[in-house]
Amino acid sequence: MTSVKLPDGSVKTFDKPMTVKKVAKSIGSGLAKAALWGEIDLQPVPLSYTLPTDAEVNLKIITKTDPVSLETMRHSCAHVMARAVMRVKKGVQLAFGPSIDDGFYYDIKCDTPLTEDDFPAIEKEMAKIIKMDEPFERVVQPRVQAVQVCKDLKQEFKVEHIETGLVDDETLSFYQQGEFIDLCRGPHVPSPKSIGAFKLLSIAGAYWKGDQDREQLQRLYATAFFTQEELDAHLEQLEEAKRRDHRVLGKRLGLFHIDDMVGQGLILWTPKGAFVRQKLQDFISQHLVRQGYDQVFTPHIGKLDLYKTSGHFPYYQESQYPAIVDRDLMNKLSNEGCSCSQLSNMMKEGEIEGYLLKPMNCPHHIKIFGSEQRSYRDLPIRLSEFGTVYRWEQSGEIGGLTRVRGFTQDDAHLFVTQDQLADELAGCLDLVKIVFEKMGMTDYHVRVGLRDPDSSKYVGDPNNWDLAEEACRNAAETLGKPFSQDPGEAAFYGPKIDFVVKDCIGRKWQLGTVQVDYNLPERFGLEYVGADNASHRPIMIHRAPFGSMERFIGVLIEHFGGSFPMWLAPEQVRVLTVSEKSEAYGQQVHDQLKAAGLRVTGDFRSEKLGAKIRDGQMARIPYMLVVGPRDADAGTVSVRSLTDGDQGAMPITDAIARFQEEEQA
Repeated sequence: MTSVKLPDGSVKTFDKPMTVKKVAKSIGSGLAKAALWGEIDLQPVPLSYTLPTDAEVNLKIITKTDPVSLETMRHSCAHVMARAVMRVKKGVQLAFGPSIDDGFYYDIKCDTPLTEDDFPAIEKEMAKIIKMDEPFERVVQPRVQAVQVCKDLKQEFKVEHIETGLVDDETLSFYQQGEFIDLCRGPHVPSPKSIGAFKLLSIAGAYWKGDQDREQLQRLYATAFFTQEELDAHLEQLEEAKRRDHRVLGKRLGLFHIDDMVGQGLILWTPKGAFVRQKLQDFISQHLVRQGYDQVFTPHIGKLDLYKTSGHFPYYQESQYPAIVDRDLMNKLSNEGCSCSQLSNMMKEGEIEGYLLKPMNCPHHIKIFGSEQRSYRDLPIRLSEFGTVYRWEQSGEIGGLTRVRGFTQDDAHLFVTQDQLADELAGCLDLVKIVFEKMGMTDYHVRVGLRDPDSSKYVGDPNNWDLAEEACRNAAETLGKPFSQDPGEAAFYGPKIDFVVKDCIGRKWQLGTVQVDYNLPERFGLEYVGADNASHRPIMIHRAPFGSMERFIGVLIEHFGGSFPMWLAPEQVRVLTVSEKSEAYGQQVHDQLKAAGLRVTGDFRSEKLGAKIRDGQMARIPYMLVVGPRDADAGTVSVRSLTDGDQGAMPITDAIARFQEEEQA
């Protein structure tokens, strides 16, 4: 008798030998048809696998709808790709090859570097390997033998990883497919024919284990889907994403500039980009006033002790700029023979005073709260700031506005009592929803980031963590949307509610966060006097609806394809003259629009009208007004919409009313 326990807890028993396929069929014909493979004790098995008799088995039937299926298939495809590269190129050293959100990659070093010209040959070999359908076989080796296997394969990166990165593993697993064997935890699909349509995408630079002081590698990106239709849709999305790339559009539209002399990841906002940023700040500021926030300003640096107390140093030490030492003290210690590394260690140990470029705004706001005695009657206290913070991102990870080294958060910190927590969280979530609705980003899901109970990363009383996590779950439920709960995604001081937004071409972005924090008030000894005249600890809420202004605007540029809505467009209307004869009337129209409060420019050049229209379209101007001699006689303008084309002639007063109405929408 075979007893099969399914993921929902139900148990099915069989008195004859059963394959995974037959078990699926006994549950339902639809499941049997959709089944890809089975999973026993987290290890994939083919549908043809016969379950052991007279045993109890935990079985999961994997289908395309299972989140693990696509990830597993892509990881298997990464192995197929690595095997194909080793057939095409000589002297191949393999590093890591994980699946990622939209595909997978493998970090590789070859005697002769890969180029995109190699892609057809690699893809051809991948197709051959998949057609051979050799299974992925798991092989477990004791530690000493595992090192020797990698040495025999002349895979130096794997040897180092076992000796330095997997020091606590007594046994290690490999996956073998034909002549190819690779150190890997798995799992993999049982049959390579489960791999559907695949495509190599690009090559980028990488470093061994992300350390720019180590060997330089090549990162070969690819993707795979279960069907060709899914792959084609994804490739079209990638092409559309290229057309919407904020780095290209931002330069073409004159929104921002990045200059190597200023520094990588440091944004120079040009007048048009500064307008968009200021308009967003003005928009949210009016809602902050409505909700009772007080604006504050804090410095760009702070003492090292401030961030040691908060925990940001050393928790985020690797992503922070080096500490700044008092110059006179540094000169004195240097004259006494202290090396740079000794100075650095002395700062870490607190032996000498240092300063740090601000990585977070919250410690500064905490100090503002703690600067005077507080009563329960004062709470909630809501402090907001468009505060600029600094992170040391590796150069290979910096990209346009979405990954920078200096960025401004629409940050706020609320200090509340336990009784106020639920209502204040609701107010924070309401603010996030207002932002998304205004931007037309209504397709989003909610993710509650919880602590990982097995990790030492998280600080504070477990009971307080339980309270904070329960508050986040309860707040998320009020949104009326399904939400996920993700252990290990909390900040070190508290759980959080993140909003993952889907843009107009289907890509997902994490925008907006709300966090509940019992721990930083504890670490800083914050107190307020309660109704009982006793001291109590406030609870802290961190919230940032935009997140980073830089990243949010980068996402907006791509979401709108550079075509900002009327209220946000730096240039709303452009007046185009048919010829020089109409310049006087064009200037008159321009002045009327400007007097009506519209952002308008005039193109009175002697260029042909078609060229002027193309320039306006490239500049993503919402409306162009074409004026000629007939318009001057009739007091009209010919309206041309960026999205809807020619709208015909209308009186200028009607055009102004239309634009103003759209701006207020």
